[in-house]
Amino acid sequence: MSNVNSALDASVLVLNKLFMAVHVISVRRAFCLLCKDLAEVVNLEDGQFATYDFASWREVSEYRAKHFRQEEDDWVRTSSSQIQVPRVVRLFAYEKMPKHTVKFNRRNIFARDNNQCQYCGRKFSTTELSLDHVTPRSQGGQSTWENIVCACVNCNVRKGGRTPKQAHMSLIRKPEKPKRSPVLNLKLTHKKYQSWKTFLDNAYWSVELK
Repeated sequence: MSNVNSALDASVLVLNKLFMAVHVISVRRAFCLLCKDLAEVVNLEDGQFATYDFASWREVSEYRAKHFRQEEDDWVRTSSSQIQVPRVVRLFAYEKMPKHTVKFNRRNIFARDNNQCQYCGRKFSTTELSLDHVTPRSQGGQSTWENIVCACVNCNVRKGGRTPKQAHMSLIRKPEKPKRSPVLNLKLTHKKYQSWKTFLDNAYWSVELK
């Protein structure tokens, strides 16, 4: 069982009234919304989604704690029982559409490139990586998703103020603007957040109904 701190550090996907993903919040914030009847739990069960208010989710949690505990589940213990941390909640009164723009910042570039140097392919901690202009600014290169990559110090020094071709180096993948938050994509690599995929998959929402 996860300890309380790690359970409260988990993330919860928030859907608007139309079941479209709008943002990610903390477990504490999710429980506040549920307690105030501003949201409901959306839970994946046998390929179908079921919804619960806070009272019914507590009842389901007590039953699951005894019979259906999964390794990837997180639990918060109260004085009298245990409540399973929900992975998805839906707001009752929020109809705004999700934002599809991904912020161009250092954090998202590191997440997009998975903390890998895009020249040698090795992984490094954030402090050991720098950002490199593929086409140097001195040669007209812009600060864009398509021209900025993570690079380790050695590769950055070796490349200098040259293009990869001029430096006889190659990128391990072509830099592109992500379709959704790279930080979200990293969370989706965890088993506990697999139920988010349905709500984040553009194809699920854009497919024409017959």
